[in-house]
Amino acid sequence: MAKTILLLVALTFSCLAFAFEPSPLQDFCVADTTSPARVNGLACKDPMMVQASDFSFSGLHIPGNTSNAVGFGAKAVNVVQVPGLNTLGISLVRLDYAPWGINPPHTHPRASEILTVIEGSLEVGFVTSNPENRLISKVLQKGDVFVFPVGLVHFQRNVGHGNAFAIAALSSQNPGVITIANAVFGSNAPIASDLLANAFQVDKKIVEQIQWKF
Repeated sequence: MAKTILLLVALTFSCLAFAFEPSPLQDFCVADTTSPARVNGLACKDPMMVQASDFSFSGLHIPGNTSNAVGFGAKAVNVVQVPGLNTLGISLVRLDYAPWGINPPHTHPRASEILTVIEGSLEVGFVTSNPENRLISKVLQKGDVFVFPVGLVHFQRNVGHGNAFAIAALSSQNPGVITIANAVFGSNAPIASDLLANAFQVDKKIVEQIQWKF
């Protein structure tokens, strides 16, 4: 456990090194979730009202729920869970994988990510932008680290014989996540099926079947 804590601290400071959000102009700006002010981020709570609980989170040792179609669960620690992260340009997530579970192809529009495998073996990778669309992929073992550049489509898959578990740090208090399949086939309102059929060069009926699942 002590080694895990040291690893998390190292990840945190590594992520801070490449954070691209504006630097804070005061010691902290704990998020005031009750404020009606509309700013890029969240308004600051009165510093005299700040408590230790604004900077802490409990429960990261508890595995996420992997009882779903993709065998994957995520437990985020961002500005929603820890208001003290506001303006600091950093967040954390626990990632759990059932055997052969996947974190489907997705992007973080506002953050780079650095992931460390705590238990198990993960196949990870990302795809570069057009026109190359090059896949850069590797199988990671316990203790291995991998970086996903900001905005690029990436994924993870458990290729071990048991459950897997990883911790990732991200260079934003609110990195966002866009799961490609959900966004394309499950958008609200739906993207026209003939448009998607043309884009993916498949029959329109196949697209409609996929959209129905979402």
